[in-house]
Amino acid sequence: MGGLHTLFVVWSSLHSVFGGGFMRPILELLEKHGGSVWSLNPDDSVYQALEMLADCNVGALMVMDGDKLVGIFSERDYTRKIALSGRSSKDTKVKDIMTSQVMVVGPKTRTQECMALMSQKKIRHLPVVDGTKVLGMISIRDLMDDIIKDHEQTISQLQSYIAS
Repeated sequence: MGGLHTLFVVWSSLHSVFGGGFMRPILELLEKHGGSVWSLNPDDSVYQALEMLADCNVGALMVMDGDKLVGIFSERDYTRKIALSGRSSKDTKVKDIMTSQVMVVGPKTRTQECMALMSQKKIRHLPVVDGTKVLGMISIRDLMDDIIKDHEQTISQLQSYIAS
């Protein structure tokens, strides 16, 4: 049993020094992804928003009125509020179907808190704001990719330790 306990202690130490990405501030993850602020105007057409989603290869865009975040437009908004209701994407404005009650997090919010919030609220995108300044948006995919990379790094470090 001592060997297993020792391995766990070493893993915990390595994880806190090298891994632990699950506890890092979300700003670090945002910076890793380039921190792009992809947004559109509330008066843009849904069709324009769909083109931008495709061009940026993302599932959601922030809706900005000047520097102010006023909503999020997502593939889900399009599917539920346009495609299934038979509305025209060229004739409908983003402001008419966007999600206007937006959950946001600050730059110091830990990644695990973001995961918990996304799970609890059943959302896939979280804008990151510092006061009133929009810094970017994190997706559940960004968080999952980061966790997987963190775990792969920890496993590699443990394998190196075991081999030595």
